[in-house]
Amino acid sequence: MQTTSLRKYHPFPPVHLPDRTWPDQMLDHAPEWCSVDLRDGNQALPQPMSIEEKLEFFDLLVRVGFKQIEVGFPSAADTEFNFLRRLIDEHRIPDDVTVQVLVQTRDHLIRRTFEAIQGAKRAIVHIYNSTSPLQRRITFSDASRESIRDIAVEGARLVKELVPTIPETEVVLQYSPESFSDTELDFSLECCHAVMNIWQPTPEKKIILNLPATVEWATPNVHADQIEWMCRNLKNRESAIISLHTHNDRGTGVAATELGLLAGADRVEGTLFGNGERTGNLDIVTVALNLNSHGVATGLDFSDLQSIREVYERVTRLNVPERQPYAGELVFTAFSGSHQDAIKKGLDRRTKETAKDSDTPWGVPYLTIDPQDIGRSYEAIIRINSQSGKGGVAYVLDREHGFDLPKTMHPQVGKRIYDLADELGRELTPDEIRDAFFREFVNVSSPLDVVDYELIHQVGEQRGQVKCQASILICGEQQRIEGLGNGPINAFVHALESSGLKDFKVTDYRSHAVRGGSDASAAAYVQLQHDDGRLLWGAGVDPSIEMAGLKALVTAWNLLRA
Repeated sequence: MQTTSLRKYHPFPPVHLPDRTWPDQMLDHAPEWCSVDLRDGNQALPQPMSIEEKLEFFDLLVRVGFKQIEVGFPSAADTEFNFLRRLIDEHRIPDDVTVQVLVQTRDHLIRRTFEAIQGAKRAIVHIYNSTSPLQRRITFSDASRESIRDIAVEGARLVKELVPTIPETEVVLQYSPESFSDTELDFSLECCHAVMNIWQPTPEKKIILNLPATVEWATPNVHADQIEWMCRNLKNRESAIISLHTHNDRGTGVAATELGLLAGADRVEGTLFGNGERTGNLDIVTVALNLNSHGVATGLDFSDLQSIREVYERVTRLNVPERQPYAGELVFTAFSGSHQDAIKKGLDRRTKETAKDSDTPWGVPYLTIDPQDIGRSYEAIIRINSQSGKGGVAYVLDREHGFDLPKTMHPQVGKRIYDLADELGRELTPDEIRDAFFREFVNVSSPLDVVDYELIHQVGEQRGQVKCQASILICGEQQRIEGLGNGPINAFVHALESSGLKDFKVTDYRSHAVRGGSDASAAAYVQLQHDDGRLLWGAGVDPSIEMAGLKALVTAWNLLRA
């Protein structure tokens, strides 16, 4: 940005709070949660949800565990009004769930709101008015602080007058000095005190004072200072619930919320995945799972986050970004080779540790939580592109397809697989990795192929040895070879030697049953060292472990000539 453009902007003033305490606090318990998806989130949609979609979303929020759900602005539109009436008339609101309704501090809107909530067991009536100097100057044509405060007072007075008209409904008052984030702190406090003087809350029947960062003007530490200042200076603090409602204009809504909780707030409003106007509201999923990752129970159940995301995307017609914390498609995925190797080692070690102690604390490099806690699978953690490494390929072959490659084989296979990804210019799927592995390293039969193979167990002086008799194709020509050895592979090596085809020595051999294998249930790996010093692995897969080993040796022999 050019210097001339920067002159139009000014730093946000800090809060004078030299003895602030929030930096030394810890988040050790969950706040009260309130979902505003059905109001804030809905109004931000290019195509707002229908009543049926809102009903489905409400049911989802109840299943997740929200006990407070803002259901809309019933005085603003018939759709909003009718949605709330269906919730009440069809008895869709569980007894332990409180609905919240938003309304401007205007007489006719408040009266219409009370018509909407009649019959609900418990409802939060959320009144608000803009308080900031910018709003007072522009929106309210240079209105005075006194006139703005009086708007809040009159709204609170009317709510209190209307409460007896619906005796079957317990009404909780919530007041927001909208644009609190850039309102003078003393004036925000003055408005809150004025509303409290009308409502007369008690520790048993508290008022909710919502202090919204309607626009995120400042850094999160300044927001925390604002919240601590309000908590310190509020009269009858024990009779109020301090609520946060952050937005994400600077991209730090989550941080501002977490620091606001450290500063003394009791309650959080937000939406699933941060849906909302402009850059969105607070992402409650992220804050709750951040708390979970520190061992704090939140009362919200995101154990099947994928199904929650599916409902959200369908009814809102929005997509959760691939890099969205916790919920994004790629957040538990590693493409980097060094990351893949660390994750593989971490998961393997954890498998061993939890076999001894199921309460072993979580600790896997690059994974802040166990993906399985939110319904994600380990199989999707490592994905292969041209930037991946040897460990990632081995991980996929092991976890997805049951092939446990020897560690010294990883570089040979890994390089070829991610070279293939580079050639294709894209990520490889697990099945493509398996197919490439088979094509390049398993049962390779050219230029040498075994047509027929027989083992004869020796007796007499040669007892304990086996004779190998085999028909082979070498460069398209068939010949018969035989050899004697102390095992199938050793006998075949001697058969090759007797025919002048041995220019190597066997340096390693491994075998195992293929997990999930059907026709091919055994895998073997043979490493050969050529006379010129080159080392190469070959793999063989066959129902017979003996034939799998033989095919692995033949593959390695062929790869030495590739």
